[in-house]
Order: sequence, then structure tokens, then C-alpha cells
Amino acid sequence: MTLATKQKSWYCETALLESGWHENVLITTDAKGSITDIQTQPPSPPKDATRLKGYTLPGICNLHSHAHQRAMAGLAERSGNSEDSFWTWRDIMYRFLERMTPEQLEAVSAQLYLELVQQGYTRVAEFQYCHHQPNGLPYDNVAEMTLRTMSAASQVGIGHTALPVFYRYSGFGRQTPGEGQRRFINSPDAYIDLLEEVQAQSKPNQNTGIAAHSLRAVDTDDLSHVLQNHETVDIPIHIHIAEQTKEVHDCLRWSGQRPVELLFERFDVNQRWCLVHATHMTNDETVRLAHSGAIAGLCPTTEANLGDGLFNAKIYLDNGGRFGIGSDSHISTSAVEELRWLEYGQRLMHQQRNVLNPKKNTSTGAFLYTQAVSGGAQACGHQSGKIAVGYQADWVVLDPEHPILYPAKGANQHDSVIDSWIFSGNRNAVSQVIVAGDQVIEDGHHPLQESINQRFRQTIEQLKESV
Repeated sequence: MTLATKQKSWYCETALLESGWHENVLITTDAKGSITDIQTQPPSPPKDATRLKGYTLPGICNLHSHAHQRAMAGLAERSGNSEDSFWTWRDIMYRFLERMTPEQLEAVSAQLYLELVQQGYTRVAEFQYCHHQPNGLPYDNVAEMTLRTMSAASQVGIGHTALPVFYRYSGFGRQTPGEGQRRFINSPDAYIDLLEEVQAQSKPNQNTGIAAHSLRAVDTDDLSHVLQNHETVDIPIHIHIAEQTKEVHDCLRWSGQRPVELLFERFDVNQRWCLVHATHMTNDETVRLAHSGAIAGLCPTTEANLGDGLFNAKIYLDNGGRFGIGSDSHISTSAVEELRWLEYGQRLMHQQRNVLNPKKNTSTGAFLYTQAVSGGAQACGHQSGKIAVGYQADWVVLDPEHPILYPAKGANQHDSVIDSWIFSGNRNAVSQVIVAGDQVIEDGHHPLQESINQRFRQTIEQLKESV
């Protein structure tokens, strides 16, 4: 893994720039990993330029991650004695999380982040709500658990947006937290202290945002207090909203309003916000979210796995809504699979094909990918998402000799390469990944891959024994 310690030159065979696809592109980056110059068809590239063979695209941000859940992926797929739902799955997750140590969380996070970057994610937004010791008391450093995920990101070389989560209650109306939630709980002032510690400990290519778990887990007055404390700071704000029908019904019974209605009444939802899931919205709520400029944080594989439902994507996009994708519980770590199932869910719902692409005779894969790249960067509050001067050098390179891409070679538009990548097969076509001017993945491999895998295996054995 090369480190961005000086100006670098990169020679791309084919790259997707702001103006479209170009052959033979020379890009210069500075010591901070930002793009300082782009030349198309240069007379001769520098001898020391790193050659990127294949199709170079802007990297994608994973805008919603619960890293600890990677440790239990696939372990909640046995039918229970009653009707299974999100809520029965949550009970299993709580038991798995109950004894996880900071060291174990770091090992699990490193494995997850390795898998994400190998699949082409160049940044992850970590929605981290396990803050305290198993008995509910804070660690010596109140931000210990979130700092462990940040350390894992530094090891792997992936960009990281820390979203330490404000969590106080078990349900609407300030219901007392359950025993399985005692590691999550903070008062507003304790949460502000935690947030400020995370901000103080951030390393290069790491930033911090505010996260409220949900309107059932925080009181709107408490959340207002937190936001007012940071109202002059332009950092992202994330929240789970309207993920399950039970949540909507409980909110209606308690407040007389649906969760999205209540959120918009109490807060100025704007471009800083990311509303995660937003699965169960009326058409009016969908349009209002679209017009707000906020990002809908969609996690199709997790939403399908948990039986949440389908996002009202067609109306949302028809009204100018913006979205990004996340892998949430990490039963899949593939950006391709998230985008594929975002479109496929809508095809099943509407019984049509190419549902989400608003333009005639254009690539659905390219539309989905570029929208998710842009939306993810906005949700992370990060200057990435384009191969353009002033933007961070976060790129993914697709292998031109990969079998799933070969049918697209020679096509009139390189967008067909993205269609083939997203909609054909499951073998990973990512060959190289550059993050902040560092080559993190080369020929599909990470230099710390074996040691990270080994530590993960040992951690899983420990966790299985404790559950």
C-alpha cells in the first residue's frame, strides 16, 4: 500500500470524468490526496506515473454501517418458534453484542472494512451505537468503541466518517431502556462529550457527524439540544426513520403523527441530513423528502433480509430526490448487490424494467452508480464523488479482462461497462482501489489481508463461545 507523501501522477487508460468517459488521462494528486490537475490525451505520461489499467471510476461511499453486525452475518437465518421479524432479529443481535470487547470490535471492523474496500467502497460512515462496557458504565475513554472502528479504518486505508449514535430510550414517550440496550445509552450532555472526543481524535481522511438512532430512541427536545450545540458546524446528521411498520404505528399512537411528519415538523431537514431507510412513507412524505435536499440512505440487502419493505424510489426520484447506499448489517458487502437490488425491487413492485432510470436510451447502471456516488459523498460530508480538480482521489478501477465486463468491450459507450458490472454475475471485477491518493488494493489484494482475516477468525471463535 503506497502512501500519499508527495505529489503523484496517475495514468488512466480509461476514466469517467465530469465531462464523461475519456481515454488516456493523466491525473496529478498532492500529498493530501487531492486532485490538482487532469490532462486528457497528454503527449507522453511521466515515467514515474502509476498506470491504472482498466476503467477508472469515482469511488463510492458506504453511507450506513453497523460494523459489529458483520460478526453475526448469516447467524440469524433459522426460523423461530413465532413469526420472525426485525424485532426478533434484534433480540439475537443484542445477545451477540452484549459481550463484545473493544479489541473484538476493532478486529471485526477491520475485516469488514477490508471487504468493503475490495468491493470498491472508498469510504464508510460508521453508525456506531455500542458505547459502554457490558454493565453500562463508560470506558475510561467515553469514545473507546468508536475510536476502535476509526483505528480499523486507518489500518485498512478506507476513508471513515464516524457517526457516534445518540441513543437514550427504548421507545416513543421516553420508555425505559431494556437490559440489552444499556451499552448504548447517553444523556444529551454525555453524548456531546463523546462526540467531541471523537472529533478530537480524528486522523487524516476521517471526519465526524451527528447520529440519532431513531425518534423512538431519542426525544426530540434532547436531539434539538444536541443540534443546537453544533448548529454553526457544517457536519452531517443521520437518523434511522420509518424502517418498520411497527415504528410508524407506535409513533402515530404516541404523537398522532408518522415519524417522517414528526421529524419535518421539529427540525429543518436539509442537505446536511441523511434519512436512513425511510421505507414506510406516504407519497406526500416521499415528495417532501425529495424536495428537502436530504439524502435517502438506502440499504436494499439489509432491508430485504429483515423484511422491512421497499422504498418508494420511483416517486422519490421523479421528484428530484437524491440517494446513497449502505450495507448496514453486512449480510452483503457488495456495492453492486445494493444497487442491483435497489433496481430489482422496483422492477418487482412495478412489473417493469429499468424503472429508476429517468432518461430514455441511457444506461441504468451508470445512472444508479453516479447517483449513489454523489449522494454518498454528500451524506458523509466529504469532498469526493467526482474525478475532478479539488476532489479527493478516491477511485475504483475495474479489470478490463474480467469475464463479466468482456461483452461490453468495444461498445459505443463505456457506460455499458457499468451495466455489465452491476447487472451480470457476482464475481468481483474490482482490480485496484485508490483512497486519498494511496493505492489500497492492487490486483484485488490488500497487503494486510491475511493478518486481518486471521484476527477475525480468532475473534469469531471467541464471540461464539461467549454467546
